[in-house]
Amino acid sequence: MALASAAAENAALNGLDGTGSTNTMTHVSLHTASPSTTGANENANSGSYARQSCSWNAASSGSKTNSTALTFSTAGTTAVTHFGTWNSATYGAGTYAIGGALGSSVTAASITIASGAITLSAS
Repeated sequence: MALASAAAENAALNGLDGTGSTNTMTHVSLHTASPSTTGANENANSGSYARQSCSWNAASSGSKTNSTALTFSTAGTTAVTHFGTWNSATYGAGTYAIGGALGSSVTAASITIASGAITLSAS
């Protein structure tokens, strides 16, 4: 289940009628628990962790997937369970858009999410 912020919901609705032009999903983050609708629980900003720039495939059949592979560096000692999307590369800054659960919990110093592995669905 994806959790969208009010900003993402507004951007989606504005996009439907052609009045929107704000990309709220330029970067992807990792989270240690549900990001809820605010982007909470982002992985600790330590070591080499950074949000990753992400491109997206065109929506098809009500879904959208990432078109770029993403590789994150983490401390490798804390499990990450969720991802989030933001309009900023800077930890603690920007507008959170939408996120969801990873397929499984991952604890590793280097975490790669393959192209097409993140699916966002409109339902």
